[in-house]
Formats: sequence, C-alpha cells, structure tokens
Amino acid sequence: MTAALGLTHGAVHAEVRVNARGCWPIEIAPRSIGGLCSRTLRFAGGASLEELLLRHALGEDVEGWNREPSARGVMMIPIPRGGILHGVGGIEQALAIPGIEDVKISIPLGHPVVPLPEGNRYLGFLFAGGSEPASVEAALRRAHEQLTFEIHTE
Repeated sequence: MTAALGLTHGAVHAEVRVNARGCWPIEIAPRSIGGLCSRTLRFAGGASLEELLLRHALGEDVEGWNREPSARGVMMIPIPRGGILHGVGGIEQALAIPGIEDVKISIPLGHPVVPLPEGNRYLGFLFAGGSEPASVEAALRRAHEQLTFEIHTE
C-alpha cells in the first residue's frame, strides 16, 4: 500500500485497526512515529529512532542499525468519556504487570479530556517489552484494565 501512495524511501508512519474482519488502515503518512511512542523502538548501540532517521536523511548508511530483538509495544490510553480529569488510579497495579516498563499520563489533572474522534489527544501511554509480541500485547491489555479514571462532566 505504501508503494501505491508513492512512499518508497524514508520513514513511513502507519496505523491500523485489527479486528475479526481484518486489518484496516487508519493512517499512512511520510513521517516518523510521533510523541512518546518512539521510545518503544531501540536500535543497536542504544541509538534512538530520531538518531537513525537523521543519519538516514544525511545519507549515512543505516543498513547495520538493527532494532533490538525483543518484542516492544506501546498502548495509547484512550479517553473513555469527556469531561475534566480529576484522578487516575491503578498506576502501581499496572506497573506490577510483568512486561510493563512505564505508565505515562500526559493530560494533567484538572484539564479537559475529549474522546476521539472529536478529541486529538490520549490520556497517556503504557510501554511494555517481552520475548514475544503476544505477551507484550497481553501485558498492555492487562495493565490498561488496572487503570481507573475519575472524569467529571461538570
């Protein structure tokens, strides 16, 4: 699909939804992954994705910069309903799930939250790593189940 869009060289950001009926593209664009999500990608020698992209843009050979072999994942925490965020619970429980490396809540308490598609932010991010993609996905889902959100519709 990227070749059909003319995206044959450089960074490509793709987002899909997967369900029982298949894989559905949401976004395909000539850009890098945004925000905190790039933290989930690690390369040989500890290089970040941004360093690798800059080296590529400068014409350096990046063929040998392999991603670490472990599975990695990030969940963008959806906003369950609109209102004012007054509290987030269950962070410690989420961090206790094997494979979960970090929980970042990115909307400050007391600020408005607006769910997608009207909104343009997530509540935050869950980061996980492990030996297999399925275990990383399961850890992210279990960690998300631990989180509670106090949202007032004032």
